[in-house]
Amino acid sequence: MFDIPTPLRGAPSRRHLLAGLACSMFLTGCEAPLNLDAVERQHSEALQRTDFYQAMASNGETTLIVGNDGVVLRSSDQGTSWQRQPLPTSMSLVDLDVCPDRSFIALSFDNQLWHGSPDASQWRSHSLPSSEQMMATACAPDGSWWTVGSFSTLQHSADQGASWDESSLDEDAILTTLQFIDAEHAVVTGEYGLVYQSRDAGISWEPAGSLPDEFYPHASFFRDLDEGWVGGLNGFIWHTRDAGETWRKQPSGTEAPIFGFVSDGNALYALGENTTVLSLHGSRWQPLATPNQPLYLRAGLLVPEQHLLAAGGRGTLLNIQLPKALAASAD
Repeated sequence: MFDIPTPLRGAPSRRHLLAGLACSMFLTGCEAPLNLDAVERQHSEALQRTDFYQAMASNGETTLIVGNDGVVLRSSDQGTSWQRQPLPTSMSLVDLDVCPDRSFIALSFDNQLWHGSPDASQWRSHSLPSSEQMMATACAPDGSWWTVGSFSTLQHSADQGASWDESSLDEDAILTTLQFIDAEHAVVTGEYGLVYQSRDAGISWEPAGSLPDEFYPHASFFRDLDEGWVGGLNGFIWHTRDAGETWRKQPSGTEAPIFGFVSDGNALYALGENTTVLSLHGSRWQPLATPNQPLYLRAGLLVPEQHLLAAGGRGTLLNIQLPKALAASAD
């Protein structure tokens, strides 16, 4: 049996020590009430740390960001403030686009194409016809809906999802990007360096060279059928001026994977891992100042007053004021 010595002046008494011991043994009876106000405030915020954003688009009045677990963020003031309006699905929304009538289409990972009203207040889902995994979507200038994905599959609907046509490029590869440059011209890129172009609004597709080293593209942007950029792993950005016949690697100054391109028709920016944002100057890419964090950026949009919105992992959303020099060159 151990004796507890008489406490020194100012030290806790035997009674206080025993009470403390009892409190440590029966915490539930001695804790102060748990304050959940901070947790509730976090849950009420539009941007959550559990969000992983994948795509962004705007029709001029409504700006949307989509991501995992059906998350949809909506802004009616060019990204100054956001409201959270998740879709009734637990699946990730992997791509997003705006149609000529200002409505939205969003692709979810369970091969559902969601059609949203111009203010994004109403959404309707449409099942895609194939078991192949669709990876990207686009709304063509004629209003038709398009998706591309595994086994080089292309799907499109000319009647807002009531019926679908499906075709394949007969390549055992995943198509990862799709862009309609104008009403007649479109480009897809895919696994193993595939590049295909259409000159008849997607009715037919022809190979347009191939990316070096069977490159896997995460993102692409084409100004026209001749000139385009493709980004992917290791910070590689490839550039073509001859419709994909030849490609030149442009120095990016980073080994961070490139996941997205943002352009207003003049200036061009690249988004990537580690909150990387690059700006194209001539044939070289230069970094913009961003928080140095181990988080990806994938979705972006240029908004008025020379701001760039960039969104990615862990609820990351940056509103970047572009330097005046960049603004002048873009103008």
